Amino acid sequence: VIEKSFRPPYYHRNTMSEYMGNISGVYDAKEKGFLPGGGSLHSTMTAHGPEKDVFDKASNEEHVPVKYPQENLAFMFETCALMRVANKSMDHLEKDYYKCWQGLEKNFDGTK
Repeated sequence: VIEKSFRPPYYHRNTMSEYMGNISGVYDAKEKGFLPGGGSLHSTMTAHGPEKDVFDKASNEEHVPVKYPQENLAFMFETCALMRVANKSMDHLEKDYYKCWQGLEKNFDGTK
């Protein structure tokens, strides 16, 4: 249960490489396409965050405690080591992954 928080991870860049894996259920920051058994790698300083629909939903829902379904299980690890994708896994890339962020509105105003 999370209280007083924007639930999905915010948009960010890491100084380390980040690997996410979905073991079962639906991952809350990427509800579409991130199936159980799948993973995502964001190398050093690669910008990433929740898909547009998840961001919009979380930004507009009432902030009350929510208990996630017990069948949802994901993991993440970070490392300063540079990770490399195995050649075999290249056949299973989500080729339009970048599209999940299209349509996001600019919400940052550096003058404030």
